[in-house]
Amino acid sequence: MESTPVKALALVCSLNPSPARSSSQLLAEQVMAALGEHGVRGEVIRVADHDVRPGVQVDMGDGDAWPGIREKILAADILVLSTPIWLGHPSSIAQRVLERLDAELSETDDEGRLLTYGKVAAVCVVGNEDGAHKVSADLFQGLNDVGFSLAPGAVAYWVGEAMQGTDYQDLDKTPDAVASAMKTLAANSAHLAYHLRTTPYPAT
Repeated sequence: MESTPVKALALVCSLNPSPARSSSQLLAEQVMAALGEHGVRGEVIRVADHDVRPGVQVDMGDGDAWPGIREKILAADILVLSTPIWLGHPSSIAQRVLERLDAELSETDDEGRLLTYGKVAAVCVVGNEDGAHKVSADLFQGLNDVGFSLAPGAVAYWVGEAMQGTDYQDLDKTPDAVASAMKTLAANSAHLAYHLRTTPYPAT
C-alpha cells in the first residue's frame, strides 16, 4: 500500500439535518470505522445540513453548496452513499446526490476519462421494511453510470421487521450479519481503491 492514505467520503442522505439522530448516519460512521482498519481516512457529511440545490450542473449558483461537497468527492478515493428507505426507494436527498453527480458525465481528464473513473463507491441502506436490495440496486446503477467502480459486496444494510418501529440506531448491538457485511464492504472497497490508484483505467 502507498504511504498516502486512501481517502473516503460518506454522504449521509437522511431527510433530517443535524443534530437529529439518524440510523443512516450511524451505519455510515460504522462503515467508515471499518474502512479505517484498512488505512482509509475520511469524513462523514450529512447532506441535509447543506443547501444542495436541485439540478444536474456542477454549480447551480446562488449559494449552492454542492461545489464544496464535489471538491471533497473528487479528493476522495471512495464515496459511501448512505440512505434510508422511504416508500421502497432511496431518500429524495440520495436521488438529488445522484442527479448532481450526473454533471460528471461532462467532466473528463486530459485523456478523456471521467474524473470519477478512479474512484470506488459503496452503499449503506437502513429501513423498517424490506427493500434494501432494490434500493442498493438503484444506487449502484446510478453511481456506476457516472463513473464509479463497485467492489464485490459493496453494500451494508439493515431492515427491521415489516410494519414495526424499531430503528437501527436503537438496537442494543450491531447484528452479526450487518457487521460481516461492513467488513466485506470495507476490505473489498479499500482493495479496489488502492488498485485503481496504482493501475488506472485506460484512456478512451
